[in-house]
Amino acid sequence: MTQTIAPRVRTVVLLLLAAACALLAGAAPASAHAAVTGSDPAQGAVVDKAPARISLTFSEQVAVSGDSLRVLDPEGKRVDAGEPSSVSGTTYAVRLHSGLPDGTYTVAYQVVSADSHPVAGAYTFSIGAPSKTSVTVSDQATDDGVVGWLYGFGRYVSYAGFIVMAGGAAFVLACWPRGSGVRPVQRFVVSGWLTLTAATLALLLLRGSFTGSGKVADIFDLSLLGQVLQTKTGAALVSRLLLLAAAALFIAVLFGAYDKREDPQEKRDLTFGLAIGGVVVAAGLAASWAMSEHASVGLQAGIAMPVDVVHLLAVAAWLGGLGALLVALYRAPADAPVDASAVRRFSRLAFGSVLALIATGTYQSWRQLGSWSAFTDTRYGQLLLAKIALVAVLVGVAWISRRWTGRLAETVPASAEREKARVGAGAEASADAEPEVTGDDRTDTDAEADTDAGEQPASGPVGTDAGEQPDSGPADTERAAQLARQRAARDAALQKRLRDADPNRFGLRRSVLAEAGVAVVLLAVTTVLTQTEPGRTEQDARAATSSSASTSPDTGASGALTLNMPFDTGGENGKGIVTVDLDPARVGGNEMHVYVERPDGQAFDIPEIKVDFTLKAKDIGPLPVVPDHIATGHWSANGVQIPMAGDWKVDVTVRTSDIDEVTVSKNAQIG
Repeated sequence: MTQTIAPRVRTVVLLLLAAACALLAGAAPASAHAAVTGSDPAQGAVVDKAPARISLTFSEQVAVSGDSLRVLDPEGKRVDAGEPSSVSGTTYAVRLHSGLPDGTYTVAYQVVSADSHPVAGAYTFSIGAPSKTSVTVSDQATDDGVVGWLYGFGRYVSYAGFIVMAGGAAFVLACWPRGSGVRPVQRFVVSGWLTLTAATLALLLLRGSFTGSGKVADIFDLSLLGQVLQTKTGAALVSRLLLLAAAALFIAVLFGAYDKREDPQEKRDLTFGLAIGGVVVAAGLAASWAMSEHASVGLQAGIAMPVDVVHLLAVAAWLGGLGALLVALYRAPADAPVDASAVRRFSRLAFGSVLALIATGTYQSWRQLGSWSAFTDTRYGQLLLAKIALVAVLVGVAWISRRWTGRLAETVPASAEREKARVGAGAEASADAEPEVTGDDRTDTDAEADTDAGEQPASGPVGTDAGEQPDSGPADTERAAQLARQRAARDAALQKRLRDADPNRFGLRRSVLAEAGVAVVLLAVTTVLTQTEPGRTEQDARAATSSSASTSPDTGASGALTLNMPFDTGGENGKGIVTVDLDPARVGGNEMHVYVERPDGQAFDIPEIKVDFTLKAKDIGPLPVVPDHIATGHWSANGVQIPMAGDWKVDVTVRTSDIDEVTVSKNAQIG
């Protein structure tokens, strides 16, 4: 059994884990779960005099530190004074130095949303008139990198460890008490505890860098660790470690004293005590996630957190119990196989867990999405649809397993006895067919048989008195060891044949293995889901941004602007027409599209294109824009800021080769 089926199981599980890791690695960086919905001064605004402070409003409460809000002048020097503070609700502000000169200033923010995810970004505003700035505006979050990937993987591993530990223990206690003495099942549950403990310690170390600099070198910075311990997430991780100490005691009793109890009444009392204690510890561990992530913020948090605890416990009971059943079906010894009654009890437990998952999952979906359109319009909704599909597949495979369980319950007693008798007879025949060994090759067993018959062993040394046992030589010891290995191999073959005797048990093993494979992928999708901005929050942020844009000052006429400019770089294929579309061509944010065509109207690509905006009347610019390549002959840029209305000069630099380049210009009224 160990040589045939077990390696196949390990290979399949490793492949599924690799697929899950690939899913995690291929996922986009975790979206911010709090979004900026307003600012004062507004993004791209031009104010007459320097404000006393700047403020940002988020879609939910965030955690701020000394460097969470920074304001930089055109030279890149900080001009904020003091630490950020909460103004009201979800609005945070930082004071500015007095007497700031005119120019363009950059506001950079880096905060932690209430559901534990880092949020970073930047925008600009101007005092008096826009100017050139040496500050690079970036929206890159600190979780986009090696530390972010490690943190996401640690979250996946911690979920998996909890499910294996809690679900495996529940399977033993509620479905298969005999499993407390089965070594593979013991190792399965203990591995879950070790995995969760190691992942929790790793998350504690990674947390400071994950929400701060994002640098690998800061992982072991003890000062950052001290800051993490003062946060809600840090407190949740420390609480998880303390509860894991209680879980270790629970596991020690389950696989120690509980297994050794012979008196039925004592075992029932201990079962009741372990059940109460296990539920309390498991609920506490589940609460360490619920109190620090999605459930702890937003709509109806007081209801959402207990619902999330029930959801996690149901997942553990179903998927963790499924893993324990898989181990029992493949690795339990032949003299103590998992019986049909245990499988039936787990089937009932899994069915109850599925009902709990449907109820709690429906509530969570409504709370996190808020509308049917969020299923398809947001990344969270799309991942949720994938999760629902996987759960449906898992339920379908579980139904097949339930059918195999029913067949197993009907046939296993008689078939097992028949196979045992058949295999036993085959073993006896095999033993009778073993070749005789004579002379120096006689075994200790042969010698014992001769001695019992009153004969002197033929292999004894010459001169040995009758009735004395000869000393065992090296050949006898080696032969005895060889015979022991043969007997062990024969016993292993007997166990394998007993285990594989019933086709119903074989079918059940296959269907449970398929369930476990789907469960691994489901867990990966769930982990990515917990790192993704909820659909309700994403849609609210979009609505707030649209509202802000619609109410932004408009100092002139608005409407799409199209500029057609012929160019000739002088090189081969250097002639063409570049078209710039600016929409809505007004003060504030604009969307720009650039198209490059040959004289015959055919679109073609060039190595580089840049656009500059200059307002000579106010000595503003050039303001450079480097659009992104979208398709053949098409480039685009969003959020192009036009600070004020006027007659703007639009310069387009076209490069058709390494040395062939030209700049063409046109003037246009914008705003």
